[in-house]
Amino acid sequence: MVQPRACDLTIHDRAELIRHSELGAGLDENLLARLAASSVAVDYPRRRFVYRAGDKADALYTIARGRVKLCLVEPETRREAVLDILPAGSLFGESALYAEEKREKCAVAYENVRVLRIPVGEFRGGMTEDHRLYDYTFRLVGQRLARAERRMAEFALDAIPARLDKLLRELSERYGRTAPEGVLIDLPLPHREIASILGATRESVTVRLNHLRRAGIIDIVDRKILIKHGTHSAAA
Repeated sequence: MVQPRACDLTIHDRAELIRHSELGAGLDENLLARLAASSVAVDYPRRRFVYRAGDKADALYTIARGRVKLCLVEPETRREAVLDILPAGSLFGESALYAEEKREKCAVAYENVRVLRIPVGEFRGGMTEDHRLYDYTFRLVGQRLARAERRMAEFALDAIPARLDKLLRELSERYGRTAPEGVLIDLPLPHREIASILGATRESVTVRLNHLRRAGIIDIVDRKILIKHGTHSAAA
């Protein structure tokens, strides 16, 4: 069956996408309709920027399909620090609610994605009107701040092996699905991406993953990490 293009989605289609996202649960139908009417659906191929640092912060986005990577890119060297990889249903771009006009981070399509772009003014109005949207957004900002602070503490206190074990545990909780031999992290993760998340070198990540694989703690299945049953790693 041929999927409709993003530009062909009706207001009803966009309302259904919002309804089934994390932010849509329990929203008033009138508000849902207004958010859908003001939104624009956009498709991005893998590795395409949804927005870059320095772009105008005038909208929030919800992911209808695929995953989006949030990152910081150093202008001089183009080195990248991955902050998070968000699944379908997630809201991002919330800095538009409080930032000084410009984006500080980048958002990149981790795979082919479809997003709904919601103007910040409409979103602010919805938060004022419906406490459920306000509560959801407030919790989201708090959770992301807590995750960032936890990762900063890990950078300061933990060596690379401990950071990697904690990351695998977190990813297994967020993206894990049950497999015959254990829990499969349903997210292709090149070593360079893991290194960028951990603030490590690709070589040190490769050494640690090879160690875990030889120890029978993990395996690699279709470029995805499988955390095997019966292991005693902190990642399990």
